[in-house]
Amino acid sequence: MTAVKARVAQGTPCWVSLMTDDLEGAKTFYRALLGWEFGPGPSQLGVYVRATLNGAKVAGLGDQPLGTGHPVEWTTYFAVDQADDVAQRIRECGGTVAVGPLQAADAGRLAIASDISGAVFGLWQGEQHHGWDVMNVPGAPAWAELLTPDREAGYFYDMVFGTGVERTVRPGDLRDGPPRWRVHFAVADPDLTAARAEQLGGRVLVAPHDTDRGRVARLADPQGGRFSVVGVR
Repeated sequence: MTAVKARVAQGTPCWVSLMTDDLEGAKTFYRALLGWEFGPGPSQLGVYVRATLNGAKVAGLGDQPLGTGHPVEWTTYFAVDQADDVAQRIRECGGTVAVGPLQAADAGRLAIASDISGAVFGLWQGEQHHGWDVMNVPGAPAWAELLTPDREAGYFYDMVFGTGVERTVRPGDLRDGPPRWRVHFAVADPDLTAARAEQLGGRVLVAPHDTDRGRVARLADPQGGRFSVVGVR
């Protein structure tokens, strides 16, 4: 288990957020699958809740009205020292800033952007809220990886955030969607978690299998939000 109680280095994944067209349904699914409970988040983000695991913040879920045309998707946020400066570098490096930077009350400052291959990600300048409180324990985030056909994408992140932070960039492997950051949540048993996800109305996109990172399964929630789970000991 890794406790995260302070600001982390710029360019480090620090938060994940799901925008969904059925917030109550998503809460029911993730509560049963990962053991989450929910409390209010910043009102400036619309209807938004923070997910907690035994009192530790691990993720956010927001309400996305039907008919917006936006997919239900998990977004990975990266810690930054100054969101406005990093947003400008994203533009200079060929990326796009779609939202912000904007203030989320006293929690921090955020922006949502896409890289040169179109993968969406977020920036988070933490103030009162620095990101998730815990990692690598069942029910908490484990890591995020970039799926992209563009081998230059890794250099984009180095130019935007600076070097020295490990980020996983995996060429190809886009069978179930466009370029994107894919979040992995830690679980005790990926096989049981995959079966439970199906019982709860989700889907198994790729069955549990062994990798160099451990046993992994790729899943989707009932609203279509895609994520992976990885076994931790």
